[in-house]
Amino acid sequence: MRASLCAQAAEVLDAPSGEEALELLREKTVDLILLDLNMPGMGGLEACRAIRNGWDVPIIVLSVRDSDADKVQALDAGADDYVCKPFSFDELMARIRAALRRSGFATDTTPTRISVPGLEIDFASRRVVANGVPVRLTPTEFDILRYLIGQANKPVPHRKLLQAIWGPEYGDQIEYLRVFINQLRKKIEPSGSKPVFITTEPRIGYRFVLPEAVPA
Repeated sequence: MRASLCAQAAEVLDAPSGEEALELLREKTVDLILLDLNMPGMGGLEACRAIRNGWDVPIIVLSVRDSDADKVQALDAGADDYVCKPFSFDELMARIRAALRRSGFATDTTPTRISVPGLEIDFASRRVVANGVPVRLTPTEFDILRYLIGQANKPVPHRKLLQAIWGPEYGDQIEYLRVFINQLRKKIEPSGSKPVFITTEPRIGYRFVLPEAVPA
C-alpha cells in the first residue's frame, strides 16, 4: 500500500504502533491518518480516541472486522470513515479524496455565525459554545452541523447529507449518520429527553431547527 500511495505523489509516514503514531503526530503535521485496528501496543480504538482528543486530522480506519458494531465503535472513537479489508486501492483512494475534500467543505447558504439561546457558532473560527460551555467538534461533526444549518428548517434526506459530507459514492451508510448525529446531540443539545436543534424526520433524515432572524 505504501508503494501505491507514493505512486499517487503522497508522502507516507509509517508508525507500527499507536504509541509511535502519537509521538509522530507531536513532531509532524499530517493531512490524513490511515489507522489499522489490529496493531501491537495500544489498541486501535484507544489510539483512535487518543488521536481525536488531540488532533483534528481526518482518520480512516482499516480493518478486517466488518460488523456494524465494529464500525459504530470506530466511529464513536472518533474515526471519520471505516474501510473493510479486503478493499481495492481505487476504493481506498476514493475514501481518501472524500476525507480530504471535507476539510474544505462549505455550503453557499451557511451563515457566518449564529447565536440562539443555548448555542453559538462562529463558522470562520470553528468555535462552538453550547449552554455557555465551549465544545470541541471533530471535523466531520462540524461539517455535518454546518451543512444542516445551511439547510436550516428544511428536512435533509439521509442520502443527500451522506453524499454532501462523504461524497457521491455514499448514500446507504445511514448508520454513519446515526453515530455522528448522536455525538453532535450529546455535545450541543440542552439537557432533556427531546432534541431541540437537530430533530429526526422519520423515514427521511434530519432537520436543524433554527429560529428566524438569528443568522449573522
